[in-house]
Amino acid sequence: MKLRLASIQDLKLLKYWDTKQHVVDSDPEDDWNWEIELNRNPVWREQLVAEKDHQPIGFVQIIDPFLEETRYWGKVARNKRAIDIWIGEENDLGKGYGTKMMKLAIERCFADPTVTGILIDPLKSNVRAHKFYLKLGFEFIEEREFDEVPCFVYELKR
Repeated sequence: MKLRLASIQDLKLLKYWDTKQHVVDSDPEDDWNWEIELNRNPVWREQLVAEKDHQPIGFVQIIDPFLEETRYWGKVARNKRAIDIWIGEENDLGKGYGTKMMKLAIERCFADPTVTGILIDPLKSNVRAHKFYLKLGFEFIEEREFDEVPCFVYELKR
């Protein structure tokens, strides 16, 4: 498995994945504005497509929440990263691909020696995600609302 930079050539696929119920369930309020965002490369963000055997299977976004322009994370310390992740197709769920994707994303984040921790914010209702992140070593930090949506915040420290 590898992570590659997403591009405008991924537009159709990412928009299709956005229609999948399991993707909607993980982030029901989000509009990624793919047409715009896939053409932007701000210094604070990487948008990546996970591929297995040269076939796209998922998406990973890594941001610097201190620099991110919408201030979604609010007040956050420097030298953190935040990750969004999902598997595109239902038949790829439960095969360990998410774990491999997260390990690659974590490795990518901590390749920068100044990064001290990685944040994630699964929905409060997403019990499977909570177990997944705990298994990867993330620690529960707090319950918090993002855009009026209840989430749990977890952090993986270096």
